[in-house]
Amino acid sequence: MALFGGNLYGPGVNYVISNGTPFLFNGLGLHPVIRSPINHMSTPPAKPSTSPLKVRVRLATEQDMPAIQEIYAHYVTGTTASFEEDPPTVAEMTARWQRVQARGLPYLVATKGKRVVGYAYAGPFRERSGYRYTIEDSVYVAEDAIGRNVGNALMTELIERCIALGFRQMIAVIGDSTNASSLALHSRHGFFVVGALSSTCFKFGRWVDAVLMQRILGEGDNSLPPKHPGRRKSRAKR
Repeated sequence: MALFGGNLYGPGVNYVISNGTPFLFNGLGLHPVIRSPINHMSTPPAKPSTSPLKVRVRLATEQDMPAIQEIYAHYVTGTTASFEEDPPTVAEMTARWQRVQARGLPYLVATKGKRVVGYAYAGPFRERSGYRYTIEDSVYVAEDAIGRNVGNALMTELIERCIALGFRQMIAVIGDSTNASSLALHSRHGFFVVGALSSTCFKFGRWVDAVLMQRILGEGDNSLPPKHPGRRKSRAKR
């Protein structure tokens, strides 16, 4: 069991992770956030601690799609971080990238030398127009680069670009309440848990929860937003 402090469940609220499951501590005792059976396939296999990778974060290109497909296929076939069950083809991943591009949203890769070691992108949280200032993030890191600062580099750049584009809220829908690494990554970047969807996925013979986290972007709701978010060119580096 590990005890943490900080803003995962709001400022100043402590939490613990026991056997991979998060619990709140409110001074009166521990309270499970979500009851979910433990399945060690829910997160990538533990890796020895290694030094951080110095990566370059840039916009993805069509030539990156085979590497991106390979990274994502691992999460589809071996974990519950993704609720897909069949890995998309390179053609399908290319089509998804093109849809993000068409909306003027960031789709990023982290590279070490010539190799893609992770990717991240922002997409609409919901299609209805009233949600247009709210964005949803996705971040995936190559299995052998997990815990080596790749996720941090991608998340930092993604958040900066989304702020520059005028978005005001970012939502993370994290597959599996036992996905401690993703919970910790998002907490490190200012997200806090706002809810959970219990037993909304059935994969690997068990029911799986989803955790909803949220982060304010820019001025949040303290000022009126731009008329058309996501259509301006970001000033962030390419």
